[in-house]
Amino acid sequence: MAIRLFIDGAAGTTGLEIRERLQGRSEFDLIVLDDARRKDEGARRDALHAADIAILCLPDDAAKEAVKLAEGSDTRIIDASSAHRVAEGWTYGFPELVGHDKVANARFVSNPGCYPTGFLALVAPLVQDGLLPADWPYTVNAVSGYSGGGNALIERFEQFENLEGHPGIAFRAYGLQLGHKHLPEMQAYAGLTYAPVFSPAVVPTFRGMLVDVPLPLEAMPGAGRPEQLADHLTAFYQGSKSVVVVETRYSEMILRQDVEGGDGMTLHVYANSDGTQARLVAHLDNLGKGASGAAIQNLNIMCGLPETTGLRL
Repeated sequence: MAIRLFIDGAAGTTGLEIRERLQGRSEFDLIVLDDARRKDEGARRDALHAADIAILCLPDDAAKEAVKLAEGSDTRIIDASSAHRVAEGWTYGFPELVGHDKVANARFVSNPGCYPTGFLALVAPLVQDGLLPADWPYTVNAVSGYSGGGNALIERFEQFENLEGHPGIAFRAYGLQLGHKHLPEMQAYAGLTYAPVFSPAVVPTFRGMLVDVPLPLEAMPGAGRPEQLADHLTAFYQGSKSVVVVETRYSEMILRQDVEGGDGMTLHVYANSDGTQARLVAHLDNLGKGASGAAIQNLNIMCGLPETTGLRL
């Protein structure tokens, strides 16, 4: 019997990409609301109660509302918003970090943010096992494709800023008032004493993301050497089909325009010649492992299916 699945917010970027990954999958019976009903509260409530699993691709407040609409049902929920990432009763949907069993047995799963996916993949295993200090004031420099900003930012880049004769946006730094909404999950799931200083930016490519964590190792009490960090990350993700530690030390890393999306993530450890400084870098698709691909991975695990089914790896 097919699993009844409802995507609340299926018309947004994340929802559309989830639907693409579900095409041709007979394990799921998709509950679809037409345009006239997809924002109707009663229709959404009925769909949420009829589903075995619902995936929320909504703004934070709307996601909280959807959870309330689902009350009284047995529906399991995957929330792709940031509304429940550190909320009590929710499992953080990063199976490589929290454990596949926790995701498999959870009723409520919160998808990680795209930037935190890269940061936590790099830092959390190393802090957990004492190769990096938990009480260090970490900084994070990261750049993303503009699709991560949702329909409004996509429209800004593609329709208004890049018209013929207009100079367009070459680089958009944001979060300059600090307090970015991703910080609570970055601090909590890395086990850090202090929230990191986070410097996000957007560039004129639709998708793709680099997350860079600089480490002044000689100043960090108890920190391991670069080769130890790389070896530990390699061992930690051994057997993972979606997270890979790359041994090659490239002279540069590039985000290309019009690149095809993917649901994997590569991790890199760079260092200077004497090992006193290092940079941890994660390369991922902000719409793949950073959003829709992660939701499908969690969906597969929750349904007892091979976790990479439908993923672009």
